[in-house]
Amino acid sequence: MFSFTLLGADGGARLGEFRTPHGAVQTPAFMPVGTQGSVKAMRHCDLEEAGAQIILGNTYHLYLRPGDELVARRGGLHDFIGWPHPILTDSGGYQVFSLAHRRKITEEGAEFRSHLDGSAHLLSPERAVDIQARLGSDIAMVLDECLAFPATRDEAAHSMERSVRWAARCRTRLTQIREGQAAEVGATNVGQAQFGIVQGGVFEDLRDQSAGATVGVGFEGYAIGGLSVGEPIDLMYTVVGGTARRLPERQPRYLMGAGTPQDLVECVARGIDMFDCVLPTRNARNGQLFTSQGRLNIKNARYAEDEGPVDPACGCYTCRTHSRAYLRHLYLAGEMTAGALNTLHNLTFYLDTMRMIREAILLRTFDRFRQEFLRSASRLSLDS
Repeated sequence: MFSFTLLGADGGARLGEFRTPHGAVQTPAFMPVGTQGSVKAMRHCDLEEAGAQIILGNTYHLYLRPGDELVARRGGLHDFIGWPHPILTDSGGYQVFSLAHRRKITEEGAEFRSHLDGSAHLLSPERAVDIQARLGSDIAMVLDECLAFPATRDEAAHSMERSVRWAARCRTRLTQIREGQAAEVGATNVGQAQFGIVQGGVFEDLRDQSAGATVGVGFEGYAIGGLSVGEPIDLMYTVVGGTARRLPERQPRYLMGAGTPQDLVECVARGIDMFDCVLPTRNARNGQLFTSQGRLNIKNARYAEDEGPVDPACGCYTCRTHSRAYLRHLYLAGEMTAGALNTLHNLTFYLDTMRMIREAILLRTFDRFRQEFLRSASRLSLDS
């Protein structure tokens, strides 16, 4: 029940659409991060107004609280949270591996202690698949080993090879579930797709090896993982471009965890179809807003009596209704409304950027759009 159609291209930029049991998504697409079944500070109607087609949930957090079995009893994640559109769930690997002092990696999986109560858990490739099957997301990610930057070539090779072995185990487990050999799992979405993840650090030959082996396992789509973890931005773009060229043309390509609006535009140019990042939501809660004129820090004193909107070029509810002065007041007063209004604006900015990218690819004017966007983004921040 998952399919991807490549509708056109302009240079390396691709225009497409993938279909899921919960609707279609136009690509290139940005996925707001809803870690615990909620995009922080956002109602679902606000996400829909901003143009969100798909959101991301986190396996690690949902497994620990409220629990994947509870979610399954409530009909799956879509029903539980009241979001009728597509959902992608990551495997929880990044969160587990970020718990450096609380986890141990073995061939079996990742042993870790919960950040909530210290209880011990094992997240194996098979268990990551089972949890996501109960959650019932439309796209489930395989469990991979996330490597910090910098890493030696030997470390990257060892980690990549383990990720390939885990990917094969994830695919075997999903096949068992699909064929009715694991009825005890209680899968809630029979049309769930599974994406493989390419690792290999910043080493071209390891990325090539990982891409070949992961494609050899066979998935509905492919992600590029292990980037945006501290490597120089030009190096990230080089790795993204080189890896994307080694992935199947007729399947979606997902760059995990990146990034700034400039990153989105640059990586679309390198053949990426899907993105997620906490930057627009996290920065909004910290008072940093993305605008067509640069980044704006709403807490700054210069906005104390500024009656203008955050961004005159933006049509979101925040910009239509409230002044910079009022938003600054809300932020300094610690009002929850500040986070909500700021997040709505930032997500609208990101999703509008993706819409403009799709229109530019359709009209075959993407390179001109890219140059104009990067010139605008390279301006000094409004608050510099």
